[in-house]
Amino acid sequence: MTVCTTIDSPLGELLLVGEESATARGGTALASLSLPGQKHGAVVQDDWVEDADAFAEIAAQLRSYFDGTLTHFDIEYVTRGSDFQQRVWKALETIPYGTTASYGEIAARIGASRAAVRAVGTAIGANPLLVVRPCHRVIGASGALTGYAAGLERKRQLLDLENTGS
Repeated sequence: MTVCTTIDSPLGELLLVGEESATARGGTALASLSLPGQKHGAVVQDDWVEDADAFAEIAAQLRSYFDGTLTHFDIEYVTRGSDFQQRVWKALETIPYGTTASYGEIAARIGASRAAVRAVGTAIGANPLLVVRPCHRVIGASGALTGYAAGLERKRQLLDLENTGS
């Protein structure tokens, strides 16, 4: 069964989508975290069940993150994607809080060639778990902010939050 809820955040209303899981705390594994206006963001389906309680643990961690007191999420995810996407997404999870990495660095971490940087960017853009899988920490080689499915202003907000803790 697919469950969903929305929670308020400094970035706007977050849509959380999950699936029942016997191993996840709270019984729900996160399948998607979307922001308003996000490219390729989740859209509530008629057969999804609204269940805020199913996301209590995840919502608590998100609140702590936005308060500046949580630097690493401990959330069970539903991971769907190609093998390449999953390798890229795992590499995202190794970028420490408060730091950034370039697309080229992510390509190197997964053993891909420099020519694969565009494919790495495409995989990052397909990340269904914004915020909790920190694609916002990936920047251009020059240090410029580039690409973020929920917009560069939100990417800047997240990076500022992590750099200042406020």
